[in-house]
Amino acid sequence: MKARFGISIPPVAAALPDVIDMALAADADGLDLVAIQDHPYNAQFADTFAVIGACLAATGRVSLYPGVANLPLRTPAMIAKQAATFDVLSGGRFELGLGTGAFESGVVGMGGPARKGRAALMALAEAIAIIRAQWRPGQLVSVVGTEYTVQGIEGGPAPAHPIGIWLGAMGPHALDLIGSAADGWVAPLPNWMPWEQWADANVRIDAAARSVGRDPRTITRLAALPGVVSDRPLHPNPRGSDPIHGSPQEWADLIARLAYEAGFDTFIYWPPGFDVDQVQRFARQVVPLARKLLGDS
Repeated sequence: MKARFGISIPPVAAALPDVIDMALAADADGLDLVAIQDHPYNAQFADTFAVIGACLAATGRVSLYPGVANLPLRTPAMIAKQAATFDVLSGGRFELGLGTGAFESGVVGMGGPARKGRAALMALAEAIAIIRAQWRPGQLVSVVGTEYTVQGIEGGPAPAHPIGIWLGAMGPHALDLIGSAADGWVAPLPNWMPWEQWADANVRIDAAARSVGRDPRTITRLAALPGVVSDRPLHPNPRGSDPIHGSPQEWADLIARLAYEAGFDTFIYWPPGFDVDQVQRFARQVVPLARKLLGDS
C-alpha cells in the first residue's frame, strides 16, 4: 500500500477561514488527506460535517474525513447518508473516521447515551453493519442489534467510491473489531497511547484480520503525528507521549520507522494551531524525504 500523508485540523468556529486555508494548503501542496476533528460538545467547535462540506467545496483533489466522527451523537443511518452524499458531491473524496466519543461527560451532557465497554463496542460493530448496508441501493436495510436497530428502509444513495470506515480506538477488543470488520485504524495521539504501544496494537489488528480470513495489508493504519517541523534538530526520537520536534530529515526518519517497524502506511500531521507555513513545511520538505525512504518517490 502506497504511503499517504495528511493533516488534522480542529473546526474552531472563530477561525473557520483559517480552517479553509489549511485545507487549501494541503490540497495545493499535494497532501492526500485532511482530517477535521469531531468533538461536538466543545463549545468552541463548529459542526464537523458542515466544515467538511465547506472544505470539499473549496478544494479539488484532497480527500477529507472526520477524525473521528462521534458515533453516540450521530446515528449510523444518518452518518451513512451524509458520507455517501459528501462522496457523490466531491467525486469520491470522502472517507469515514468513526469512534465511540472521547469524552463521555460531553456526550451525556449533549443528550447522548452513556456507553462503556461492551456496549460501546457493540455500538461500533452495529454501526459498521448499518452504514455498509445503507450504501447498497435497492436492498432493504435490516440490522437488529442491542444498541442500534434499523429495519425496513431501502439502502442508498451509493457512494462514488468504496468509502473506508476507519475506527479511532485503542482498547484490545476494539482493535480486534478493526481487524475483523473495519477498513482502517486511526491511531490515537501519543498522549492517549504512547508511541511504544503502536506496533503491538497493529500486531493485534493483524491477528484479528487473519482469524476471519482477511488480508491485514488491506487495512489502513493512520498514525497521528503532533509536533513542529523545525529548521534544526531538536527532539529526534520521541518517547511515551512526547510530540515531535525535529528537522525535516528527522521527521522523515521517524515516519520510515513507523512504516517499517510499526506497520503504518498513512501519516497525519497535527500542526500547532492554524499554521499554513507548518503545513507547507510538512508537505514540501518532510513528505518528499519520507517517500524516498519508503521507496515511493
